[in-house]
Amino acid sequence: MIANRGDLVKEMQARGLVVAAAVPTADYLSEVEELGIEIHPIEMGRTGINPLHDIKTLWSLYRLIRRLKPKAVFGYTIKPVVYGSLAAKAAGVPRIYSMITGLGHVFTTDSPKNRRLQKVVSWLYRAGLACNRKVFFQNPDDLQEFTERGILRDASKAVRTYGSGVDMQRFAATPLPEGDVTFLFIGRLLTEKGVAEFCEAAGQLRAEYPATRFIAVGPHDPNLPHSCSVEDLDRWKQEECVEFIGGVSDVRPWIAQCSVFVLPSYREGTPRSVLEAMSMRRPIITSDAPGCRETVEDGVNGFLVAPRTSGPLLEAMRRFVEQPALVPQMAEASWTLVERHYDVRKVNKVILEAMELA
Repeated sequence: MIANRGDLVKEMQARGLVVAAAVPTADYLSEVEELGIEIHPIEMGRTGINPLHDIKTLWSLYRLIRRLKPKAVFGYTIKPVVYGSLAAKAAGVPRIYSMITGLGHVFTTDSPKNRRLQKVVSWLYRAGLACNRKVFFQNPDDLQEFTERGILRDASKAVRTYGSGVDMQRFAATPLPEGDVTFLFIGRLLTEKGVAEFCEAAGQLRAEYPATRFIAVGPHDPNLPHSCSVEDLDRWKQEECVEFIGGVSDVRPWIAQCSVFVLPSYREGTPRSVLEAMSMRRPIITSDAPGCRETVEDGVNGFLVAPRTSGPLLEAMRRFVEQPALVPQMAEASWTLVERHYDVRKVNKVILEAMELA
């Protein structure tokens, strides 16, 4: 919550609003407390659909909202959006809003099981969003999919934002490192983040240019759906092409070390890690996929590559190694693009105006 909504909460507080947060107990409560808001832990499964657990979550949210009597409720990620919206409607909250931060792994992986789950998730979304005044979308692909699937039946509710924005003062531009090119990936070690493609391309490029450096920063939780297997992770570590750092509390020192930021994800809402790297003046390689493609003007501040394959990613990384003058040129273009569209102050202004709180 600190990373995704902390700036929005602070802006609400600056406008004299009293903010409370219902936070899943599995999240980082100690960090959320730093915002100085009222916090209410809620038991909420992070993944999957479990009817008994989800009914308990819905009931807990309803009781909490009825007790707090808020004038408005704002939810993000699927379960808070669905169950938070339904609970708020039942509790008589007059103004309900939701942020769609991506469709999740159910929609990124095609299988008979996932196709069945897509129908269930679509139905849940449809029920929850019917209660909303406005629904914020971080990219046009998600909005199109929600419209085509009939999830959002009133298009006038939709508001497009440029992701969640980035604090350009916190993620201030830093000098590019000297020497050989360093590529950085930041994200959870999930299949859908393109970790395998990054490691495969790194291995091939390292064989050609041994001084090139590859770093992966992010936690590995084998219990999450589509988490990279322990066997694959062990193999990549043994190959010693990619340095695996694990989860960190502050990514800025790692972005400062890199020449180029890489995120070959299959789908995103808008990737916060990419915006942070752009704000720190780094060129980007990311997928020509929903949520990712909006962050790169191909050939201007980086390169767009086809997802789910390492070949195009390898070629894009090789261009930076063989044409190092591209790095500072595209780094400057990244900063210009993020300042134009993704500054958190501009994004929050759009959100608060749509919520009639500006």
